[in-house]
Amino acid sequence: MNPYAQLIELTGLGHPFCAAVVLETEGSTPREAGTRAAITGDGRIYGTIGGGLVEAEAQRQAPEACRLQQPTVLQFDLTNEVAAGEGAICGGRVWVLLDPTAAKDRASYVSAAEALRDRRRGVLITSVGVGAGRETQVTWLSEADAAEAWRSPVPVAPEAVQASLGDGRSRLMRGGEDAAAREAEVLIEPVVPQPLLVIAGGGHVGQALAAQAVLVGFEVIVVDDRPAFTAADLFPDGVQTRCGDIAALVAAHATGSGVYVVIVTRGHEHDAAALRACIGRPLAYLGMIGSRRKIALLRESFLQGGVATAEQFDAVHAPIGLDIGAETVPEIAASIAAELVAVRRGRWQRRQVGRAL
Repeated sequence: MNPYAQLIELTGLGHPFCAAVVLETEGSTPREAGTRAAITGDGRIYGTIGGGLVEAEAQRQAPEACRLQQPTVLQFDLTNEVAAGEGAICGGRVWVLLDPTAAKDRASYVSAAEALRDRRRGVLITSVGVGAGRETQVTWLSEADAAEAWRSPVPVAPEAVQASLGDGRSRLMRGGEDAAAREAEVLIEPVVPQPLLVIAGGGHVGQALAAQAVLVGFEVIVVDDRPAFTAADLFPDGVQTRCGDIAALVAAHATGSGVYVVIVTRGHEHDAAALRACIGRPLAYLGMIGSRRKIALLRESFLQGGVATAEQFDAVHAPIGLDIGAETVPEIAASIAAELVAVRRGRWQRRQVGRAL
């Protein structure tokens, strides 16, 4: 999940390799700008830049780029007519940078990797020379430095940096419309930590959801007050567990607009306590499992007790999960994971009908 770790490791080994990054796309393409991989001098790839024709050609050309130590930009036309023979029918265009000189920028990649590890934000700014030389330079800017982006070694407009940090999308900036007059193109690549999912309850649903959430790109913490349900062997590698008072643990971790909280404890009282601990906070997502009757009773209790306003309670995803008719534990976990993805991608719409989970 950390696209810079492999680059750092390869620079330490001293073997030739290329940093491969999607600079720009047009139309329908497998991956977006900013997608990264590393390709060794013998064509092995770590990560992916979309598979298919794009990836295969990048792997084919990487050894020669490594031999010449010359960055190059590959252009792919994935229209049906051109690429159908390779099974690529995306219908768009992709530009990929192969940079065999990436080792010189190790310090910037280390800064980006450390920021992800520490859940800090920033940007990598990759300058790519236009013309035969195509020299590259990669600069790290923390979020705090973004306002001074124009002063960086590769100057860019601070507004463009803020825009990329805001929507999490990479942007390729050009110095002007006249390609002949440009000296470089600049890729602004946001470095934003994975969204954090806090699962209150390490039972069957919590375990199934943790496994699926890891696959779709969430950092996961599971909290429970029972040691048997926070055992590491119940969860995939990378999932963190905390044992103790559920409400207190949820309150400690449910901080920040990039945090998602799912409440699936073993009983009504624990659910209510966990919800009370974080309702009204500016979270990305707050959902609770339960029947419609339970949710209605809890809503009445919270409103009468002044725990939450009607607006705050109605913002809770309860019923939880997309309405896919889920019955089994894996299906329920899938419906919740799908809803998390929909919220993360800005595609969620509150449902009006459906059975509660």
